[in-house]
Amino acid sequence: MPAFSSPSVLRALHRQSLLLGALTLLLFIVGDIHQAAIGFDSRFVMFAKEMLRHGPSFFPTTYGEPYADYNATTTLFTWLLSLPFGEVNSLTAWLPTAIASSVIVTLIYRLVAPQSTTWALLSVALLLLSMTFITETRAVSLDQMLAAVSLGAFYLAYAHDHFEAPRRHFWLLLLLILGFAIRGPIGLVIPTGMLCSYFLLSGQWRRMISVGLQALVILLLCIGLLLFLAWVSGGQAFVQDVIRMQVTGRIDGSEGASGPFYYFTSSMGNYALAYPLAVLVLVVVLIAGRKPSSPALHLVKYCAAAGLIVMIGLSVPQAKKARYLLPMLPMAAIIAAYPFQGVRGRAFTALRVFIQAILLVLPALLIAGLIVASKRFADQLPPLNAIYIILGVLQVIALGLLFKAHVRAVGLGACAVLAMWSSYILVLEPAEQNAYNTRDFTLNALHLIDQSPAPLVLHGMGKDAKAIKFMVNVDRDLLPVFTQSAVELTALQAPVWIVMDRKDYQALQGTELGNIVPALTGQFDKNDFVLLHLP
Repeated sequence: MPAFSSPSVLRALHRQSLLLGALTLLLFIVGDIHQAAIGFDSRFVMFAKEMLRHGPSFFPTTYGEPYADYNATTTLFTWLLSLPFGEVNSLTAWLPTAIASSVIVTLIYRLVAPQSTTWALLSVALLLLSMTFITETRAVSLDQMLAAVSLGAFYLAYAHDHFEAPRRHFWLLLLLILGFAIRGPIGLVIPTGMLCSYFLLSGQWRRMISVGLQALVILLLCIGLLLFLAWVSGGQAFVQDVIRMQVTGRIDGSEGASGPFYYFTSSMGNYALAYPLAVLVLVVVLIAGRKPSSPALHLVKYCAAAGLIVMIGLSVPQAKKARYLLPMLPMAAIIAAYPFQGVRGRAFTALRVFIQAILLVLPALLIAGLIVASKRFADQLPPLNAIYIILGVLQVIALGLLFKAHVRAVGLGACAVLAMWSSYILVLEPAEQNAYNTRDFTLNALHLIDQSPAPLVLHGMGKDAKAIKFMVNVDRDLLPVFTQSAVELTALQAPVWIVMDRKDYQALQGTELGNIVPALTGQFDKNDFVLLHLP
């Protein structure tokens, strides 16, 4: 075996990878642990709150009823973490995703560092600079957890062939089951596809067929168990809902459709810098033509195949969202940083200079962006003095690293990562919290409702949409009435409390409800809402 795979070297690299994973985990969870749940997080926080009140179940629940689109696995993670606190907060909600992200960082380093620690650290840097990775890490993200599972399966197969690691076939199959438990059928198909692409390129036909058939059996067994648990939880009607929401709805596009090349084009922005740089590196590798094979180049090919199989596979279903493609990102980051492996050639030298130039000016670009944003959105942004100082210091350090050739690339990557994450945590995240906040209005509304108890009506909010953003802030069982039309409102029996968008309230002017003075007005999910009391 090559010298870099000697047991002593690998043990040292494994210790380094654990330290790197721990440091990044601290970065991923830093901040206020009592942030309000906003956006897509609201649904998962509501799942966990109901589970904390009623105990674990096979499927998460909303309004006390099982929810068909997800298994309860990730909700169970949050529930377990929340038990010591006695509440669901942003730390317990995000921690499973943050741990998954740190596992991805650890595995990338273990995969690449035996070739080159510089390549490994730049791979991690480019991963951490992807805005999709940042936003999904500081949220409840099933797709980020699936990315960790998929990379873990790929690593186990690669490590056995190249690092003299035990085969660990049992753990490989266990990861496939975990992927299904987290993300349903797609959670097993994606890591299986990545594994089969690796076995195919490495010439392990029998292993590919064997793992593929075992994965198929596991998939059928897991689907059978899923449908059985659905029947136990809600009967035949709920079984049909599970099939529609977890399988057919995503394939036929009934839950939103995009074109077949959506992932190949949108990833240029959604997964920058890693994805566009990976495409550029692959083009250079192809243009460079045949060269003596090396473990590093083989790893690039394996990563390219695994990433491509994910993109092609996910392009088949009509329903497409940027976050679904997260299992591809670690592969793209490894490929994008390949020029730092030390490969020779003018093209690769130019790529190294180009990537370092981007990393060098990133703090200054962020300062410029914040200056422009502060002029357009001054009332929506938090104070910027602290972030200007942080970015300025990082830019000075980055300039100083230009004269330190032995640490230049890694140092510039670290400065860029700290600049990007500082900007997100100190500026963008608070701005989003302020714009999409629903907690203040909800708590004020509940205070008034408790003073004069009566049924609550959520008008025009959607049981699975805006209503969840209201209910996520309610820390007790409450079953509201849902209405959609003015006719339904007029049929309500007083006394009653009604929450609605101000636009809907204005449309009622001239009617009995339209003449009621709102008991409360306020911002709710970036809109003006009112609370009416019909005594």
